[in-house]
Amino acid sequence: MNGLELALTNLTSPPVLAFALGAAAVMMRSDLRLPDPIHTWLSTYLLLAIGLKGGVALRSVSFSAFAGPALVTIAIGVVTPIIAFAMARRLLTLAPSDAGSFAAHFGSVSVVTFTAADVFAAEAGFDAEGFMTSLVAMLEIPGIIVALLLVGRHGGTRWGATLHEVLTGRSVLLLVGGLVIGAVAADDSFARVEPFFLDLFTGILVLFLLDMGATAASRLISSRSVRPRVVTAGLLLAVSFGVTAVIAGTAVGLSVGGAAVLGAMAASASYIAAPAAVRTALPDADPGLSLGLALGVVFPFNLAIGIPLYTALADRIG
Repeated sequence: MNGLELALTNLTSPPVLAFALGAAAVMMRSDLRLPDPIHTWLSTYLLLAIGLKGGVALRSVSFSAFAGPALVTIAIGVVTPIIAFAMARRLLTLAPSDAGSFAAHFGSVSVVTFTAADVFAAEAGFDAEGFMTSLVAMLEIPGIIVALLLVGRHGGTRWGATLHEVLTGRSVLLLVGGLVIGAVAADDSFARVEPFFLDLFTGILVLFLLDMGATAASRLISSRSVRPRVVTAGLLLAVSFGVTAVIAGTAVGLSVGGAAVLGAMAASASYIAAPAAVRTALPDADPGLSLGLALGVVFPFNLAIGIPLYTALADRIG
């Protein structure tokens, strides 16, 4: 597929259309929202299913095939928050706490963006490596820690509570726990739960993105901190990180699908793990700034435009 075909395929896929429906519902002041317990259940299912899938894939992966992508992922987790923090301080002139929040959100990863990219790559005929889930778990934490270290030079970071929040957060526990379960579970035992966790995955993702569309639109409407120059900076970072990660992933031997998914991971901004950590470590940070940008701008951009862009680039250079 060429770039235009990939873009059209993405924009007409059920997950993206469901996201657009949720956003449109908010714009029309509809009450189309899932109850919080249902949202929590859907996110729990997706995180655990992603971990299980990755754990099963890790059984057959050699260290040589995994080492290069793992090192690139760790490098992304270290470099992206440094660049984001510098931009926030020097170009956006944000206070240290807000700059740290900005860097933590961009340094971590959106698991839902990863999931959408993985599904899209498979539908486009570019299956990503099964171990990509383990890279998500590796990227979840370093970016937050590095961002807080940068803020720590100015004092006021609550390290004890923050580390506990990061390491025991629901997304990290479910991803890592799923990886372990998938890696050690007997084949016969896993086969009994495989239809539920794998066959139903895309359908449940559609329901989740329906609610995420409504949430993203609501966040963007209510957030007064996301000014035009902040939006421009966020999108510039997303595209720059995504393109760089695609090139780096291709260089270390990832397939077209794997490099595209890695690009989407690097381009994403966290709206689950990072906000929880920032709320604990940086209570003075404006919660609407980074979360509004991550959920209301970067997430829909990657969902609609970024994912096919990174896939087209990976296909061209792969």
